[in-house]
Amino acid sequence: MQRMNILALDLGTLSGYAIEKDGKIISGVKKLRHDKRVSGIRALDFYRWLTQMIQEHSIEQVYFERVYAHSGAEAAHLYGYFMHTLAAVCEEYGIKCVGFSVGTIKKFATGKGNATKEEMIAAAKLRGFDPQTDDEADALAILFLALKTNAFRSTGPSMPWERAGKLPPLLF
Repeated sequence: MQRMNILALDLGTLSGYAIEKDGKIISGVKKLRHDKRVSGIRALDFYRWLTQMIQEHSIEQVYFERVYAHSGAEAAHLYGYFMHTLAAVCEEYGIKCVGFSVGTIKKFATGKGNATKEEMIAAAKLRGFDPQTDDEADALAILFLALKTNAFRSTGPSMPWERAGKLPPLLF
């Protein structure tokens, strides 16, 4: 069975991303431009970056962190824009797009649904990754959760980090 190229996103002004492509994982963060004089620059930056990632990596599935509560109005508005732009772009490209709740991602990565940023980074490090930020750590956890729950995944150790023995047996 052929593997799919997957993009996992932690949406925000500092967006964490993780990509599984051809059995390899790349991850990082994208800082979206912000200029109070130009209200739409972050939105345009996100749209351009997302479409570039999809095209450059031949993305076939996208998974993201679905947030249901925000600390303020601006954060809620930005997240809503990012989420709906993501949905629209995925629709345009015919890509499966699935959101996982924050608690589900944290529980999957650490065993605790209310894990701290530091615990999420530590969980990524246990798996052999060195995330720059908690946003990148979250994106890696989203990717691992997507790979674990995805229907196309075969049984047995098929992921490169599983073959290398990098995952702790009780986590993920």
